[in-house]
Amino acid sequence: MAIVFQVNEIELVTKAQGGDRNAFSELVGIHARGVLNVIFRICGDAQIAEDAAQETFIRAWSNLGSFRTDRESSLRNWLYRIALNTATDMLRKEKRILPGAVEDLHLADPQPGPESLLVQAERTAQVKDAISSLPDASRAVLVLKEYEQLSYREIAETLDIPIGTVMSRLNYARRLLKEKLHGQKAVLMEAEHV
Repeated sequence: MAIVFQVNEIELVTKAQGGDRNAFSELVGIHARGVLNVIFRICGDAQIAEDAAQETFIRAWSNLGSFRTDRESSLRNWLYRIALNTATDMLRKEKRILPGAVEDLHLADPQPGPESLLVQAERTAQVKDAISSLPDASRAVLVLKEYEQLSYREIAETLDIPIGTVMSRLNYARRLLKEKLHGQKAVLMEAEHV
């Protein structure tokens, strides 16, 4: 079934490259959720993510002629590369307008009680802030691996870097994230005892 999907996607890409907007709309429908997820994990802001996802597909439509269906690279990876670049561009633009503006995420499960909701929201915000503070290259690799579950090879194709670089960036990102979160945990524990 995956082969049928792949052939159908290649057919849609070929039609879209010929100017068929309906075929491109189908491709957007297939990949919109993944693109939005990647961007949201990079920037942490739903509105920026929506804007960046739209910009990603505008850029993809404009550059679709450069995507080669005869290569081993998948359309998903190509779109994720555009999405990562778009998100990075938009974050840089946002930082010039509102330095350090990172909104708290409210991703807590509605079932737990208020105290556990608060703890969950604080942890979610800490992780999001820690991920947001990573260097762009490290953050991109971490998001693609941990949230999008891409393989090392897929990440290498998406970012157009060697697999060894993916592995070292991922190791570096995890180490930095662990250090940042460990430091925040110590501060929280001290605050609880005050």
